Amino acid sequence: MTEPLAPQYDPAQIEAPLYAWWQAQGLFRPEHAPSGPAAEPYVVMMPPPNVTAELHAGHGLNNTMQDVLVRFERMRGRRTLWLPGTDHAGIATQNVVERLLAKEGLTRFDLGREAFVERVWSYVRRTGARILEQLKAIGCSADWSRTYFTLDEGLSRAVRETFVRLYEEGLVYRGHYIINWCPRCLTALSNEEAEKEETEGRLWHLRYPLAEGGGSVIVATTRPETMLGDTAVAVHPEDDRYRDLVGRELRLPLVDRLIPIVADDAVDPSFGSGAVKVTPAHDPTDFEIGRRHHLPSIDVMTPDARMSLAAPERFQGLDRLEARRQVVAEFEAAGFLVREEPHRHAVGHCYRCGTVIEPRLSEQWFVKMEPLARPALARYRDGTLQFTPERRGEDYARWLEGIRDWCISRQLWWGHRIPVWYCEAPGCGRTSVSRTDLERCPGCGGPVRQDDDVLDTWFSSWLVPFSSLGWPDQTNDLKTYYPGHTLVSAPEILFFWVARMIMSGIHMMGEVPYTRVYLHGTVRDTQHRKMSKSLGNGIDPLQVVERYGADALRYSLISGMSVGTDVILDPNDLESSFGPARNFANKLWNAGRFILSNLEGPSRPLAGEPSAVRRDELTLADRWIIARCEATVREATEAYERFRLNEAAAAVYRFIWSDLADWYIEQIKPRLYGDAPGGDVARAVATQTFDVALRLLHPVMPFITEALWRRFPGRPAEASITVAPWPRPDRRADDPAALREFGLVQELVGAIRGIRAEYGVQPGQPVRVVVSRDGTNADPALARERATVSRLAKVSELAFGDPTDRVGGHAVLSDGTAVFVPLGDAIDVGRECGRLGSEVDRLGRLVASQEKKLGNEQFVSRAPADVVDRERHKLVGWREQREVLVRKRELLGCG
Repeated sequence: MTEPLAPQYDPAQIEAPLYAWWQAQGLFRPEHAPSGPAAEPYVVMMPPPNVTAELHAGHGLNNTMQDVLVRFERMRGRRTLWLPGTDHAGIATQNVVERLLAKEGLTRFDLGREAFVERVWSYVRRTGARILEQLKAIGCSADWSRTYFTLDEGLSRAVRETFVRLYEEGLVYRGHYIINWCPRCLTALSNEEAEKEETEGRLWHLRYPLAEGGGSVIVATTRPETMLGDTAVAVHPEDDRYRDLVGRELRLPLVDRLIPIVADDAVDPSFGSGAVKVTPAHDPTDFEIGRRHHLPSIDVMTPDARMSLAAPERFQGLDRLEARRQVVAEFEAAGFLVREEPHRHAVGHCYRCGTVIEPRLSEQWFVKMEPLARPALARYRDGTLQFTPERRGEDYARWLEGIRDWCISRQLWWGHRIPVWYCEAPGCGRTSVSRTDLERCPGCGGPVRQDDDVLDTWFSSWLVPFSSLGWPDQTNDLKTYYPGHTLVSAPEILFFWVARMIMSGIHMMGEVPYTRVYLHGTVRDTQHRKMSKSLGNGIDPLQVVERYGADALRYSLISGMSVGTDVILDPNDLESSFGPARNFANKLWNAGRFILSNLEGPSRPLAGEPSAVRRDELTLADRWIIARCEATVREATEAYERFRLNEAAAAVYRFIWSDLADWYIEQIKPRLYGDAPGGDVARAVATQTFDVALRLLHPVMPFITEALWRRFPGRPAEASITVAPWPRPDRRADDPAALREFGLVQELVGAIRGIRAEYGVQPGQPVRVVVSRDGTNADPALARERATVSRLAKVSELAFGDPTDRVGGHAVLSDGTAVFVPLGDAIDVGRECGRLGSEVDRLGRLVASQEKKLGNEQFVSRAPADVVDRERHKLVGWREQREVLVRKRELLGCG
């Protein structure tokens, strides 16, 4: 670390070697806590990515936010564990491998279960850890030595223990209910996995004739094909239109089956005709109506959503949409189609493949959720569990209050097989739920068959806050790191994962797995569309890392969001999205090169030692930058603590870019170059404030801050900013007087620069400046910092008093101090008067033309109101511009 810093910041030369060094040093392990093994733990559970996943912008945001919090708490001395892992992703992974098999002309059934599962394992071993390596490329400081996989032996044992324990408690049961079925994935889905999407559909009004006596009942449906399985028509018991028809029978068209008219409170009299067809095998509400009225259930669809043998022969084998078209056509031909109309409604889609799901009567395994939800809701209501943003807590509460039982069985081969065995011995029929595999029936000793289904992937991931720490064994990790502290997640898995982990944690461990939940926004494009491969609007984080560096990616993601809001990035213009952060990294690098190149060895401390800098040695600029540094420590620390990460990043950005680089470094250059006394003090102040700035920025931009921090003279070779102590607020550094006085100096320099720019004074041309204040003397700080003002604003003479020149530019500072810059000897006044005169004339013509246009009653009365309003705004703007230029001509003494 003794060679000079490269003249240009090149992240490609820095980031990978630094990350490898961090890992070699074991800095991400909680055992490496800077405060020692007795330090207070801080635990974050990484949402485990699917083994099929590759890093995308959403992963980048989610994991960068976690890493920022983890690095912040690690530097604060806590025993920080960020626990990573991957999810076996039952449906997604099986789909991928089945597609690969299809290219070979094979199906999983050709291989058989055992061979297919081994094929999946082979795929996972090759590709499963890819996304974890990609997370390392963006700087994630997780404890990779503890990485888990949800199908690991230990986690699989935890899954089986949970299933058996819940079964023994009566919370897991097998039942025959309507479930969400994906005809593409050929498996059941939970209610949360059937994502509702608003769809432009159709509503068909169909006439069902009464079996006797003439007359008919009209029903409305969005799924005419299911009428082939109707077993009743239901009306509301208080609907006078149908009161006399309840108990009579209808003849079901196309099927010629007699079905009853029943009265049920579930019917909405305002929907359609107020009479609804009842298909118990294909709709959850109809299923409940069917149970109450003892109606038969006729399943007219196969698992792949074709019409089954229960449908009339001419429909059998038709795809559900083909059957829909044929049903509608036959109703129309028979004169039973009353009308068809557009109808926008929410339709469930498979969260993995996007296929429209089918409600389907099926025997599945369920978890009884209400007993688990009750304590999870109580922990939110009593304040144990807190959400950021707060409104998300009410989303959580509403879901728990209306929670339905969770269908946990999946008709897949990849996953945790359900630990249930059925005895096949004649006359036994025993069902056994076991923690260990069974060879024989525990009751009769006969042969057994294990349930073919696997458990929902989320059934394993809801356990990871404790299963990943060794549960059900009472390991040291479990005792030390459960319960955890913070969960950072996307809001779309609040119900899939976040809430379920809380329920399982309370039930199995007696405590919530974390107390703070931060649900961040979504990465979207400039059209506010969620980034996705299907839309082709995604951003590859690794491409950003390659072009701009990981720090630029991280800073852009963090600075572009605030609590609960989305991050907007332009996938078609990476420069606009990530270029500013790259520029900030370059600014930081150049500031670091300048400061470090002026350090011949360790600088004097600012406190605590006999050689420390005394307060009377500090200049106004020294006191000001120390005070600004202190204010930034407080502002950034509070923002990190409150999860306002963008505010923390912005506070440090302002301090480094403006306060330190643009002002303080420029102010101390004469002292560092030996042109003014106090060089050792300037070095001491610059060293400390830059060191603090690097530590404050490290959670967001870990690579560049580490690269610069380790270059300070006297650093041990093993020292790392990763475990450097977090800067502590120090009230002794408060200096309101310095902030006010140097702030006035900054105002003066800014005012002079503004006048120079306004009147086109050449950058190399010095100007004279006169500062005055009516009735009082100008602030003494301006006189004391005469040299600073003169150098930074290119001033040849700074005078105090009333100006004697008449031609010049004016400004007023916040304390009422007047600033006058004589321009007679700095610019060609005649040429400037001519230029301004031409512009005044041009604006005058525009004003006259616009006044005439707006004075035309025909234009004002006939043009759209917004057009007239825009034209009036133009007139106001041109008048104001003309008045400003006229005043400038007067100040220049133009004739």
